[in-house]
Amino acid sequence: MKNFDEKLVLETINMIRLYNLDIRTVTMAISLRDCIDRDVNSVCRRIREKILKHAQNLVKFAEEVGDDYAIPIVNKRIAVTPISVIGESCDSYDYIKIAHTLDDVAKEVGVDFVGGYSALVEKGCTKGDLALIKSIPEALAQTSRLCSSVNVGSSKAGINMDAILEVAKTIKHAAELTKDTDGLGAAKFVCFCNSVSDNPFMAGAYCGYGEPECALNVGVSGPGVVKAAISNLDRKADLGTLAKTIKETAYKITSAGELVGRRLAKKLDIPFGVIDLSLAPTPAIGDSVAEIFQAMGLEHVGAHGTTAALAMLNDAVKKGGIMASSYVGGLSGAFIPVSEDAGMIEAATKGHLTFDKLEAMTSVCSVGLDMIAIPGDTPDTTIAGIIADEMAIGMINKKTTAVRIIPAIGKGVGDKVVFGGLLGEAPIMAVNDLSSADFVNRAGRIPAPLHSLNN
Repeated sequence: MKNFDEKLVLETINMIRLYNLDIRTVTMAISLRDCIDRDVNSVCRRIREKILKHAQNLVKFAEEVGDDYAIPIVNKRIAVTPISVIGESCDSYDYIKIAHTLDDVAKEVGVDFVGGYSALVEKGCTKGDLALIKSIPEALAQTSRLCSSVNVGSSKAGINMDAILEVAKTIKHAAELTKDTDGLGAAKFVCFCNSVSDNPFMAGAYCGYGEPECALNVGVSGPGVVKAAISNLDRKADLGTLAKTIKETAYKITSAGELVGRRLAKKLDIPFGVIDLSLAPTPAIGDSVAEIFQAMGLEHVGAHGTTAALAMLNDAVKKGGIMASSYVGGLSGAFIPVSEDAGMIEAATKGHLTFDKLEAMTSVCSVGLDMIAIPGDTPDTTIAGIIADEMAIGMINKKTTAVRIIPAIGKGVGDKVVFGGLLGEAPIMAVNDLSSADFVNRAGRIPAPLHSLNN
């Protein structure tokens, strides 16, 4: 009989029971390219049939595999081909009908979210792209599980300021239509620069054009595990030792995630796609990326040195994950959402964390300005300026950046928004009140940087 490493077994058990290790999401990516038709009713029927065909056992099998390995699989999700392409085939655009179809079938198969109500417009918009973007506020207000994204920039194409202006209006309108739930519609929308097609995390997940017919992408999470590993070190351990410990921990987390993901993919009889090893926090105590910085030696997230600590954390997580798996993908690094992280919520509430500091941190994290509540009367042009700044960071640094902000209609600095569950709550943060209007209203496209010419 094979000898088991008792220490390793006990260590994994402690990761799960004491430090909130879990599989944050298993996301089934489903191509809908063969659902295109001139009749929207036919499109909706085909979408429903295809999702049912592939995903009807996703939740059941995920729970079985989670029980087998005693590792919680928190979220089960679906990501589909960007709907702007699918709906554009119809004689008349009815994206809202498709949105309801996606939401209804998501409820039918029991998944938590369905992503892909999306458009990729970094270089320009087609008529279908514009129609989908304009439909996003209504679609998110009328559905409960639908998530939406728009890619407005890339390192190869530059930044589409026309699309950013439209997206800024979309965010504001989505918040207004869902103001009774503190702008929940805006919380289910994200805009990107350099979006990735195999991302399993919401709200930005979609099945890219180069993806297979169906695949399973897995997102693991373990900020509590990383914090515990760092806390167990001597407080005088040097930074090289700190980075090595993070790498070793990421290796273990990734190995566990790929084991579960491959088992589930086999059970579903679909290919295993990628493992996204992002440190994704929750509002639960002990499951915070912000608390990792305190374990590193900072008094609180937001202190000088936070960006350097985040850069080291992000790099070490990627290095450890790459050693554990040949199929690391998605975003893979550390997320810094304000409302979804207990430590970030505390720091923002106490004023330790400002909007400008968050923007600086996004230059080295996995995503960008994430789940940040701003005053409800923030002008569309200011929101467009915020987006443009973040897209520029992604474009110049050849990395993915994103903006998911929530204008809190009828509220201002000193108030807070409350979503509950995984989305948590957040204090409303002040934004710069200087006008961006004349700049963003120039419209057009910010050209791609010189390093885009690398063919």
